[in-house]
Amino acid sequence: MSIEQIYREESGRILASLIRLLGDFDLAEEALQDAFAAALVQWPKAGKPANPRAWLVSAGRNKAVDRLRRRALLEAKREELARLNALAEEVAEVPEETMLRDDRLRLIFTCCHPALAREAQVPLTLRTLCGLSTEEIAHAFLVPLPTMAQRLVRAKQKIRDAGIPYHIPAEEELPERIEAVLLVVYLVFNEGYNASAGDALVRRELCHEAIRLGRLLHDLMPGEVEAQALLALMLLHDSRRDARTSESGEIVLLEEQDRSRWHRDQIAEGLELVENALARGARGPYALQAAIAALHAQAKSAQATDWHQIAALYELLLQAQPSPVIELNRAVAVAMAHGLPAGLRLLDELEERRTLPGYYLLPAARGDLLRRMERWDEAEAAYSRALALVGNDAERRFLSLRLMEVREKIQSEA
Repeated sequence: MSIEQIYREESGRILASLIRLLGDFDLAEEALQDAFAAALVQWPKAGKPANPRAWLVSAGRNKAVDRLRRRALLEAKREELARLNALAEEVAEVPEETMLRDDRLRLIFTCCHPALAREAQVPLTLRTLCGLSTEEIAHAFLVPLPTMAQRLVRAKQKIRDAGIPYHIPAEEELPERIEAVLLVVYLVFNEGYNASAGDALVRRELCHEAIRLGRLLHDLMPGEVEAQALLALMLLHDSRRDARTSESGEIVLLEEQDRSRWHRDQIAEGLELVENALARGARGPYALQAAIAALHAQAKSAQATDWHQIAALYELLLQAQPSPVIELNRAVAVAMAHGLPAGLRLLDELEERRTLPGYYLLPAARGDLLRRMERWDEAEAAYSRALALVGNDAERRFLSLRLMEVREKIQSEA
C-alpha cells in the first residue's frame, strides 16, 4: 500500500487518534501533515513499517510536542511550557496498542456534543472524520465559504475552551446526541457512495468506514431501531458497488446493472436488519429509506421493481422528513409507477419553487424524463443545465453522453 493510499484510507483514523492524544483539533491536523511529510522522507530509505498507522500516530504526536516546544520557547510563556511538559509526559505514557483504539467513534460523539451549535456539529465531523475540504462542506450545505469556515473555527474553539471530553458518553447521555451522530454516519456514507467531486463516482474507503461505524453504533445501542435501520440502508446500497460503474469507470444506471454482481451476502444481512427494525416499530427516515432499498434489492430485474410501493414509501418519507431532495426522489418514483407525465409535473413544480438552487440532480432528472418522453429540445436544455452544475467527473461524463444522444436525435429529426 503506497503512502498516498494510506493517506486516503487511514488519515481519518490517524487524525482522530491525534485529536484524542493532543486535545486540540488544529494541532492534530498540523501533526498529521508533519507525520506524513516525515513518512515521505523516511520510508523510501528505511522501508515501510510493519504497522504504518501506529508509526504515523507516534510520529504525529512527537511532531506535535516538538511544535509546541518551539512555540513555547519562542513566546516564552510559563503556562505554555507547563502544558507542554504535562503533554509530553502524558503522550509518552500512552501504550502503543491504545493508539489503535477506535477513536473515530469518540470523535463523532465529541463533535456532536450538545454544547456545540447544531449547525456546526455535522460540518465539523465531516471536516475531521472524512477530510472533506471546507469548500466541499460549504457547497454541500449551500452556505457561503466564509460562513462555514467561521462555524468550524468557533466549534473547535468551543471544544478546547469548554474542555468537552473526548469519549463516548454515558448511556443516559446518548439520546440527546444520537440524531446528529446517525446523520454524520449517513452523510459519510453518502459522500462515499456519490462523491461530490473528483474523477470517481464512489469513494469506497468512506463507504466501508461508514458501515464499520454503523456496526459500532448498532452494537453500542442495540435498542435504537433507527441505528439498526441505518446500517441496513448502507449495506443494501453498498451491495451494488461493483455493478454501479463499468470497467472503464463509467456510470451504469440501476435499471441497466448486472444484478449477478450485487453482493448477496450484504443483501441478506441488510434485509434481515431492516425487517427486524420494522418489526420493532421503526418508522423513521432511515427505516423508510432502508425499506425502499430493500424493494430494489429484492427485485429480480428492473422491470420487476415494485415502483407503486416505492412511491408510497417516498410519500411516507416526505411526511416524516420534509425535504426537496426527497420530493425529487418521490417524483422519479411516481414517474415510474404512475407514468412519466405525472412525475414530470412534480419535478416542474419543484423547479418553480427554486428550493434546490445549484443541485444538478434536479435538471438531470428532468432531462431523463423528457428524454424518455422524446421531448428532445427540452431534454437538451435540462441536460445542459445539469452539466453546468455537476462537480463529479464520472457524473459529468455520463451527462455529456446523454446530451450527445439527445442532440443526435434532434439532428436526425431535423
